[in-house]
Amino acid sequence: MAPRKPIVGGNWKCNPATFKEATALIQSWNKHATTYDTEKVDVVISPPALWLSSLKEPLSKLGMSVAAQNVSKTGYGAFTGEWSAESLVDLGLTWTIIGHSERRTKYGETDADTAEKVARCQELGLNVIFCIGETLEEREAGKTDEVNKRQLTAIVPKVKDWSKIVIAYEPVWAIGTGKVATPEQAEETQAAIRAALKAATSEKVAEEMRIQYGGSVTPDNCKALLEKPNIDGFLVGGASLKESFVEIISTAGPSKLSELWPAYKEKMTKEGLNEAAQAAFKYNLGVIASGANVMIGESMLDPVDNLPELEKLKIKTDPTLLKKTVVLKLNGGLGTGMGLDKAKSLLTVTEGNSFLDLIAKQVASMKKQFKTNMKFMLMNSFSTSADTLEALSKYKELGKGSELEFVQNKAPKVTASDLTPATWEAEPAHEWCPPGHGDLYPAMLGSGTLDKLLKKGFKYMFVSNSDNLGATLDLKLLTYFATSKAPFMMEVATRMDADKKGGHLAKDLKTGGLLLRESAQCPEEDEKAFQDVTRYKFFNTNNLWVDLVALKSIFEKHGGSIPLPVMKNAKTVDPRDKKSTPVLQLETAMGAAISCFEGAIAVVIPRERFAPVKTTNDLLALRSDAYQLTKDSRIMLAPQRNGVPPTIKLDGRYKFVDAMEQLCPNGPPSLIKCKSLEIEGEVILSKGVIFQGAVVIKNSTSEAKTLPAGTYGSTDFKKMTYEL
Repeated sequence: MAPRKPIVGGNWKCNPATFKEATALIQSWNKHATTYDTEKVDVVISPPALWLSSLKEPLSKLGMSVAAQNVSKTGYGAFTGEWSAESLVDLGLTWTIIGHSERRTKYGETDADTAEKVARCQELGLNVIFCIGETLEEREAGKTDEVNKRQLTAIVPKVKDWSKIVIAYEPVWAIGTGKVATPEQAEETQAAIRAALKAATSEKVAEEMRIQYGGSVTPDNCKALLEKPNIDGFLVGGASLKESFVEIISTAGPSKLSELWPAYKEKMTKEGLNEAAQAAFKYNLGVIASGANVMIGESMLDPVDNLPELEKLKIKTDPTLLKKTVVLKLNGGLGTGMGLDKAKSLLTVTEGNSFLDLIAKQVASMKKQFKTNMKFMLMNSFSTSADTLEALSKYKELGKGSELEFVQNKAPKVTASDLTPATWEAEPAHEWCPPGHGDLYPAMLGSGTLDKLLKKGFKYMFVSNSDNLGATLDLKLLTYFATSKAPFMMEVATRMDADKKGGHLAKDLKTGGLLLRESAQCPEEDEKAFQDVTRYKFFNTNNLWVDLVALKSIFEKHGGSIPLPVMKNAKTVDPRDKKSTPVLQLETAMGAAISCFEGAIAVVIPRERFAPVKTTNDLLALRSDAYQLTKDSRIMLAPQRNGVPPTIKLDGRYKFVDAMEQLCPNGPPSLIKCKSLEIEGEVILSKGVIFQGAVVIKNSTSEAKTLPAGTYGSTDFKKMTYEL
């Protein structure tokens, strides 16, 4: 015979005091919805009658059914103060409680009454939680089994379908008193109930019957009770009015996450990761463990056709907002993809300045321009913190320590086969990975940075990547964001063919709100649509504006985490050993928060605010004359470029910075008039090389070839190939 599926009921009685409190309670449960599995446990909640209709939908979203606490033994008609079984069915309800001890002792309900009520429910197909149980006097008189048998056998003649019945044994002396039958006492009584049912019906009915225990059940005692063979769940009173009620549900029907989490919690605690870091990872793991589809298909989206454009906004700027604004740069990347073993921001960009030098000078320029001590911070990683702080130590005005930086968290790698924590004894450091730049938010919370900023009166945050030197605080954008009252704003740029593989902005068909879809979230069959720049016109620049008060509210609403979409990145635990254990790295993107903030907006910016360096292709372009260094230390496309950067595609041998510098040992070529440049094979560019239009330089031999000084390409933009 198949094992009986546990069932947990929550009888709220006439609680809580207000509907607002009831909805707040359900919201608190929502934070833990990934800890239980409704395939393993049935959950039935009985709120006060006036709220049955209103709470049905929010509870159903949690996989919970709604039950009435009582039902009339009569049908429609002149029965003031009653509600009929027909009415419950009409409301779409499928459950009711019958025979609760408070109905019997306070309202004089008899065994005959309960039998008639059960008969009405049987006629209409309603499921019944049928309560039986003895008083303290009856227990002390040794009448427990006698009372339970009498109450139970009263309904036997009325029941035609026993699958619609659940028995709830509630020792009256234990209800709400804090007293609880020991697991052994409860098991003995419920075994007797099953035996009585067998004698009155059949062995099959008795063995399939689910029998709940109800008497001061708590998260602390439920596990021991559930271990008994005749206890199939609980009918919970006062404890069902608490957030921790979900722990009882999870004990009865643990989700995959509940089974996995203790090992992760122990590992992360031992590593010194704070509660916010753990909450963020737990949320991500819960999404994956639930089997949820993390892909965003075409059927879920609409394109975004039109957005406000920065250059067309007519706004009177408000410099007073600067005192409430913090500028934050993400600086956690090592640039390993470019062959670096230090912070990418330490790379020299132009005129002897590194990214960090230019950022520091940009901040100094803004402070001087706006005559305010503008707040600046960095989110570093454990790998970049020391080098970065040393490099910036010469800029005393930026601050130091926790006033200048907070450090990104790290996350455990997940074994792909069973989702357990990955281990690698040969190099334990390989067991950890960066959680993606979506970690910005939990890192701010866990480090105390968010609360410190709020306490000091900061309300707005402008955040961008440290390798994007076009992203400076723009007072016009700040004023627009502040006056919009939006909680979150994303700067987007118009997609071109070169941007087709990057994430794009879209509209969520379900909510109508904005969302970000990354390539890792696109199903293979939708790739063509994903890359259609005429359909999805805008991409995320990762220049974001966040209302810090709204961010704090998001954390409070979701129990210390922010529900960012999760991306799975398949790797091996040792990235250099492809035969090592396959793992998943769970990552989030900070721009994806646009879907978490109700009322989030986006604005189209000119391309000059987007000049990131992700590859040596980008770095070569940035070092060339296609870009110019402004007086306020911004890197901008030269005016002749008309807002369009050159498209560079270097041979794979130039993937690393040191190799790229061997390509042009005498400095970068002129690219100011170049539309696209491809270099194939081993090439050395002489000083004075000028590219214009579309150019391909090809060396098919095994030896390096030098391209002499001169102009290559055509002003009519026809692709020209030069074979060396």
